[in-house]
Amino acid sequence: MTYRTIGTRGPRVSAIGLGCMRMSFGDRPIGTRDDMIAVIRAAVERGVTFFDTAEVYGPFTNEELVGEALEPFRDEVVIATKFGFRHESGVGPTPAAGLDSRPEQIRRVAEASLKRLRVDAIDLFYQHRVDPDVPIEDVAGTVGDLVAEGKVKHFGLSEASADTIRRAHAVHPVTAVQSEYSMWWRSPEQEIIPTLEELGIGFVPFSPLGKGFLTGTIDENTTFDSSDIRSRTPRFAPEMRRANLALVDRIREIASARGATPAQIALSWLLAQKPWIVPIPGTRRLERLDENNAAADIELTDGDLRIIGAALDAIPIEGDRYPPDMNRMTDR
Repeated sequence: MTYRTIGTRGPRVSAIGLGCMRMSFGDRPIGTRDDMIAVIRAAVERGVTFFDTAEVYGPFTNEELVGEALEPFRDEVVIATKFGFRHESGVGPTPAAGLDSRPEQIRRVAEASLKRLRVDAIDLFYQHRVDPDVPIEDVAGTVGDLVAEGKVKHFGLSEASADTIRRAHAVHPVTAVQSEYSMWWRSPEQEIIPTLEELGIGFVPFSPLGKGFLTGTIDENTTFDSSDIRSRTPRFAPEMRRANLALVDRIREIASARGATPAQIALSWLLAQKPWIVPIPGTRRLERLDENNAAADIELTDGDLRIIGAALDAIPIEGDRYPPDMNRMTDR
């Protein structure tokens, strides 16, 4: 595993992190809690030092899982978690309940996450989605206070616009921005990446493998469980998948020429964009963990990048990346 620094002020972490959400949230789990703890600990043994979770995943159960799994390695790893969703009585935070980044709520979430993660300080604390009802200056100021109190080390934003990033950064330094970015969602290249480069902020792409599509293991006949968000995502409708497979076919050709897998080419392409980009592919299988990690050792040549760039420019991607209810929560 190779390592890189998240922005100019962030922690040094493994070039590829591990997104832990689907180990206990999002669709039907594969394996038991003990199985997932074993995968997380195997990741540490393989050199992974950056792990991503959130209070809403579960809710709460994913933080508890990550906290238990990483407790023996606390001084060796960086854990990111998130706040920002409203809590429903007796249920906890859910996307359906809406957003809540009021200062008092941020503090409540921080205290609870510290306990679930079994840590003295949260390494990286993201606002999960921008709350239009709370000025971002108030959010940044509250997290800044938590940093001053030693309860949080770094402040992050997720799916935030360039303007929001600048406003937050003016109040308290933003260490990292987490947003979707991959070969089939390149919107951050327009405004987000130039803004981050200017301000010295790191970028943490989630869904770097296009929710699995860029691995080459999904086709128009693949079915998804009703608990899987892909079952209601426009981009995963059969007719959209049929059109988008043209990109996967091109990636597969490039991967074959390099003796790699499509997933490895997709991840190595992300790593080649900027030295401060750290993708967090999620997996629940050791073989996929090893496959993803090996992408950090693939160095794409300028020729490789030109070929990939030409393919990306020539093949339009069909379908929205989110269902309508989730699109509404994206800061524009």
